[in-house]
Amino acid sequence: MDWYPLWNSLRIAAISSVLVFFLGIAAAYYAARLPRTVKGILDVVLTLPMVLPPTVCGYFLLVLFGTKRPLGVFLAQFGIQFVMTWYGGILAALVVAFPLMYRTARGAFESFDPTLASSGQTLGLSNTYIFWRIRMPACRQGILAGAVLAFARALGEYGATSMLIGYTPGRTATISTTVYQLWRTNNEMGALRWVLVNLAISTVVLLAVNLLEDRQKKAVKK
Repeated sequence: MDWYPLWNSLRIAAISSVLVFFLGIAAAYYAARLPRTVKGILDVVLTLPMVLPPTVCGYFLLVLFGTKRPLGVFLAQFGIQFVMTWYGGILAALVVAFPLMYRTARGAFESFDPTLASSGQTLGLSNTYIFWRIRMPACRQGILAGAVLAFARALGEYGATSMLIGYTPGRTATISTTVYQLWRTNNEMGALRWVLVNLAISTVVLLAVNLLEDRQKKAVKK
């Protein structure tokens, strides 16, 4: 059994989750401080990939980064090509997983007690110190839950990934695209094996999310 799809899926999900983690936190933190109207517009833009079909997201990525598109041609001059490359899967996973991290982090930041930050300011603490040592620890359960969900979404991504990087054994194959390819070629046993692998990973991820939610509820009660 070729384990490349598992390795490729895990590295794409891991790298994209790290990027989504920091981008989602930054976007959520600044969006929570914006006026209501501006925040509403920004919410629509940033969470749109969550409601769009993944294939539509993949289509937009092809329009932007296609090898014959202006941006794609420009990046190709630096040896960067997102179409039909494994790291193009990182871009696809980032786009579809970002809204989950953003919404979860924003909800965590909005539930944060602002008097804690105000108290820190009166003590002369910098905004950076308050953010990393006060705000982030207070919101960590919600943020970690968002990170786990984003990882799960990136790991199971199919639509945008298949549009942007396709399926090439040993190069761009992921678990999701491998399942479809094996099923399409009537290799049902091979597809079933990868389905079971995906189920096992998804179960672990959901257990982690439930554990984080339980801890968050206990922290709120305290």
